[in-house]
Amino acid sequence: MNYSILRTSLTVLSRPFKLVSRKILPLVLLISLLLSGCVQYDVGVNFNNSNSGELVQHIRLEERLTSFSSDYVYEWLNSIEKRARKLEGRARRISREEVVVTIPFSNGRELQTKFNDFFNSHTQETTDADTTETNSELPKIESNLLLFQNNFLLVVRNKLIYDLDLRSLALIASKGNVLADAGSILNLEFALNTPWGAKSIPVAENAVKPEKKGKQLVWQLQPGELNHIEVVFWLPSPLGIGALLIILFIWGGIYLRYTFMPDPKLQFAPKAE
Repeated sequence: MNYSILRTSLTVLSRPFKLVSRKILPLVLLISLLLSGCVQYDVGVNFNNSNSGELVQHIRLEERLTSFSSDYVYEWLNSIEKRARKLEGRARRISREEVVVTIPFSNGRELQTKFNDFFNSHTQETTDADTTETNSELPKIESNLLLFQNNFLLVVRNKLIYDLDLRSLALIASKGNVLADAGSILNLEFALNTPWGAKSIPVAENAVKPEKKGKQLVWQLQPGELNHIEVVFWLPSPLGIGALLIILFIWGGIYLRYTFMPDPKLQFAPKAE
């Protein structure tokens, strides 16, 4: 291990535990620890309909990474579980190195709010001189998700835009000599699962092309680049479908009443003497 790697590792590991307690963005803390090993970080958005869905995250750490600094890594996983519970989610710990986080949402606006709150929670924390100095040594990763919905009575048109800026990881690889190849160490995926499928819109130069797996689209995010995802998909509207069924039920009752039964005016008319 050369001197630059050793100096970086000592700088990171000498920081106190308060870094983890401040809920720093998950990838930020991991990058500082990635001197060996691999991280599998999958983020998925599952839609059942326009009023029901889940944000699912699957994080798995290789044994080489946890053996390097197990206390800090496990605390980072614990902080993910705590943040999920604050957003009315749940966490399932498969093992000490693997966790699955599920955060439910009831509409597009709630998904957008919870997603951005979870991944950008570090920006809401109050910083002092020491944390400001520490954050300056860590890469800045910006994550932003937008969801636009248009209701067409029975269906809802959704347009999802996701931007993830991972260019700071390339700076670590080139200047800090910490990562020889960030892509070989980090495996980052973003998946979208919808009942009727989705269509990717590659309008930007930095748009990531997805891989289609049935009704699911999977994007392989690239470290060191600005990742842009733009996709359109349609969802059934339970409110619109329910309103239509009620209208049909009422119309069917009226039709049966006046078609197969006597006219109420004749049935209850006074009989002549």
